[in-house]
Amino acid sequence: MSKQPSSYLSSKLEGRPKANGSGNGIYALEPIHKGELVAVFGGVVYEWDAFIHLPDRERSLCIQVEDRHFLVPRPIGEGDYVNHSCNPNAGLSGQIGLVAMRDIKIGEEVCFDYAMSDTMPYDEFDCGCGALNCRGKVGGNDWQKPILQKRYAGFFAPHVQRKIDAMKAEKSAARKKVAATAAGYAGKIAPAFK
Repeated sequence: MSKQPSSYLSSKLEGRPKANGSGNGIYALEPIHKGELVAVFGGVVYEWDAFIHLPDRERSLCIQVEDRHFLVPRPIGEGDYVNHSCNPNAGLSGQIGLVAMRDIKIGEEVCFDYAMSDTMPYDEFDCGCGALNCRGKVGGNDWQKPILQKRYAGFFAPHVQRKIDAMKAEKSAARKKVAATAAGYAGKIAPAFK
């Protein structure tokens, strides 16, 4: 098997240990412009039933690409160390592309919010991102939060966006049903007051 990393990392970035000693991160060597491709994740796709038996380390470096499918890097490269942040500067483009959500300055760590791709409880953890809007916990249901859906519109993986769209359609249908029921009752009650 080739030792070449399966993921792409822009030449404007480098992987290195975090200054606080809490692992590795990806940092900008040059300015990165909003919309610019910064990474493309690669690897081997595992279905949930096989994925859950992989070592914790491998599961922690993967990205969910479909409802029950996970892309695990083989071999691991520096592009696979993109960390989570509750205040990200990068977001997903499709299932495996990562683009800048805003301009990124030299020396800034490139991060994305795992809510953009995760819909299952395989990598839940206490968050230490330090952002002012830190959720404290990161989990597989975070994508359901309306504030995140609004903040990350256009940067969710396709399988997550389908879930969001279905959830919104279900809520809309429920509201219409309630409105129709209320209108029906109002029509029956109103004649009694004439």
